[in-house]
Amino acid sequence: MLYPTDLKYSKSHEWVKMEDGVAVIGISDFAQDALGDVVFVNLPGEGDDVTCGDAFGDVESVKAVSDLVCPVTGAVCAVNEELLDQPELLNKAPYDAWLIKVENVTDTEELLDAAAYEAFCTAQSFWLEDYALFMAVKAEQGQAGLADWPDALRCREPEVIAAAKVRLADQISYHKAVQFFFYTQWNALKAYANGKGVRLVGDIPIYVSPDSSDLWTQPELFQTDGQMHLTHVAGCPPDSFAADGQLWGNPLYRWDHHRNTGYDWWVTRISWCFRLYDVVRIDHFRGFDEYFSIPAKDKTAVNGHWEKGPGIELFQVIKARLGEKPIIAEDLGYVTDTVRRMVKESGYPNMKVLEFAFDSRDSSGAGDYLPHNYEHNCVAYTGTHDNETILGWLSSIKPEEVQMVRAYLNRPTESKQVLASELVRTTIASVADTCIIPIQDYLGLDNSARINFPSTLGTNWRWRLIKSDLTKALADSIRKQNIVYGRVKWEDLQEDEKPKDPEEEKETETEPKQKKDSSVKEAKD
Repeated sequence: MLYPTDLKYSKSHEWVKMEDGVAVIGISDFAQDALGDVVFVNLPGEGDDVTCGDAFGDVESVKAVSDLVCPVTGAVCAVNEELLDQPELLNKAPYDAWLIKVENVTDTEELLDAAAYEAFCTAQSFWLEDYALFMAVKAEQGQAGLADWPDALRCREPEVIAAAKVRLADQISYHKAVQFFFYTQWNALKAYANGKGVRLVGDIPIYVSPDSSDLWTQPELFQTDGQMHLTHVAGCPPDSFAADGQLWGNPLYRWDHHRNTGYDWWVTRISWCFRLYDVVRIDHFRGFDEYFSIPAKDKTAVNGHWEKGPGIELFQVIKARLGEKPIIAEDLGYVTDTVRRMVKESGYPNMKVLEFAFDSRDSSGAGDYLPHNYEHNCVAYTGTHDNETILGWLSSIKPEEVQMVRAYLNRPTESKQVLASELVRTTIASVADTCIIPIQDYLGLDNSARINFPSTLGTNWRWRLIKSDLTKALADSIRKQNIVYGRVKWEDLQEDEKPKDPEEEKETETEPKQKKDSSVKEAKD
């Protein structure tokens, strides 16, 4: 898949060529390939106005109908009438089959060029080549998982891999382009957020997928039988939340191999994360102390057992090679003394989830999650993406646990809606250096707004925030609480935001009048 260097490209995969102030617009090879066989093109007429970021027509293919998004603002001065009779030209020659020409251009989207794409591919070659080939082969195999691929492909026989690179060259380029556009958009988003004073926290799982390019290209890092079949997989033991435990199915690491290579793979992984995020939360931190190993053929986690992980050594290496980094240690679940010691030695803040403080199902010591027991070096949450919303949780726990909440908050008769609001306030008021409140809890939403149900498929990660919910009143309320509890620094406040003593304000208001009255009396005397 080629990208002519004399063109520029929009994020929605249109191309633009400027000719004497006129913008010539078409769709990229990437776009036509994704569309499939084009059967109909709908275009504006000459003289029509088009606006940057708005649709100016659509393309219908055997797969779907897709909008054409205009990368510029101006007036249409020419339309490629040939495409109306021969839409298939978009497939045959996408860089010759222009769509429209626009004059009087007043606004232009931030466009990308072919040089940027080539630079991206070169800089990311250490993972991009393997990933793109993996995705292309997976598509060719009907999206079958790695374990179900033909032996020669799964085990990467050199001749078979070489042939796949030639046979799937277009698909490989397609997946490279997808990543290029994603990272371009992501970097723009991150820059915008950072410009607004917002830091992004990225969640990195301890394990990779059993259906991943990592396992396919570097099987020596994982517990396999030499034929790319897993021998043992990850999970959690049975507890009060899951009677059969949790069978995650992820490949387990060969920590001896990682140690012998100086943990290079992990150092690279963490380093890359900090190009994407400002703060990295490492999921399942206790798995580095001990990990739960389950025979790969088992259907539950019942027969699993604990094995020793790399411990603090891994994080000492990361710190030595990357320096101090803002990392959060997710130490939730059953936490042993050795895990607590590892977290403390790492220096990373751990996590405190307020819901766990009152839930009798939690076996790791509810007292650790009560706000009055927090230490400064921690991150406090009402709940995480894996938990119920705070209001939903209040409606699901036992009556006696609700009474514990009431007693702790000293709110014996208030509604659950009020209790939920108070729990948010209590979390913000804690001594935790960092406090993260899910927006659902600020909005007082029930479990219909829950994000994830652990160890389930189907309905997760579908809740969406409605823009109209982000009101000025909500922003003012959040800011006020953060001012009151010192999370917004005093020196950063505008004068009118600083809390005033009502009595002092009253005195200030009456003082000039008193002075005036006094001077009048003196004049009369």
